[in-house]
Amino acid sequence: MILDDNFYLNLAIDEAWKFQGLTYPNPAVGSLVRGENGEILSIEAHREAGSPHAEVLAIQSAYFKLTGDTKIFKLTSSSEIHDYLINNSNNLFIKSEIYVSLEPCNHFGKTPPCSILIKKLNFKRVIIGIRDFNNIASGGIETLKFAGIETIVLNSQKAKDLIEPFYFWSQKNKFSLFKMAQTINGNIKGGTISSLNSRTHVHSIRNKITFLAIGGETVRTDKPILDSRLVNGKAPNILIISREKNLDNFDKNISLFKINNRTVQVVNIDDLKKINGFILFEGGFELLKNIYFEIDWLLLYISSDISNREALQDLDKFGFLPIYSKIIDNDIIIWLRRI
Repeated sequence: MILDDNFYLNLAIDEAWKFQGLTYPNPAVGSLVRGENGEILSIEAHREAGSPHAEVLAIQSAYFKLTGDTKIFKLTSSSEIHDYLINNSNNLFIKSEIYVSLEPCNHFGKTPPCSILIKKLNFKRVIIGIRDFNNIASGGIETLKFAGIETIVLNSQKAKDLIEPFYFWSQKNKFSLFKMAQTINGNIKGGTISSLNSRTHVHSIRNKITFLAIGGETVRTDKPILDSRLVNGKAPNILIISREKNLDNFDKNISLFKINNRTVQVVNIDDLKKINGFILFEGGFELLKNIYFEIDWLLLYISSDISNREALQDLDKFGFLPIYSKIIDNDIIIWLRRI
């Protein structure tokens, strides 16, 4: 194993994947800080929109590791953390390096510019996965180079994959994610399939989306509630996909209809083209086949269980390219891009 810049950057990217989909409408970003002897001081990731960026959290954790100053963790807003670090670091990071999967922001938005923080702390080197395509936030690379800080852009494909959802909702105001769960031998039916942690992960994504879309037959058969109770989150607004756009065709005693402050509408496949935001589809092979060209990514949960039911269909018949995978409990989670 070669411990080069890509190795450390990939550690930061791995951390950011834990929050993929949860930072909407911001990109998922990871950051890592190395000390003057090459040791890893911190690995952090942006967690949700409006909260401190990955670089800020990584520097905050690194500062604590170097100083033991617990006051830094009493600060929660980006502005407070920025100011405290600038006023108390005293060239602490002058021989340190910071890795970040995306070019540090260079503008005042909901948070101060990360590029200014890194510049004022006078880091020795900054290693960046890819440039930011967003003209409003970009410019951090030039700011750092102008300050005399060695700044390297690795043009990492892994970093590019990480922010693809952000690219979609920035460019077309829409990102469509299809979620499916199956056993290791391909069965998608038979009650609960995924582990509790995997189901909690799904609920954390439901808590961030604009709409949750589901097939009409699944509503009738499974009578789901489709909320985010495992993370004490919101119950997302529902799109029921059906050829007949008539809400009266559904039993209003089904749980999903009984949640306050939730909108439920019936749409057809053509309607999906006109709906913007972060849309999570949940269903099986039939729904996937019908809306294949309307989705961007597939999120697949594979349980280690072997079902005694016959596998309904081979996912390989669809065109998807694996981007990233990880293990939660005994489940494998795979993010795939539609080809």
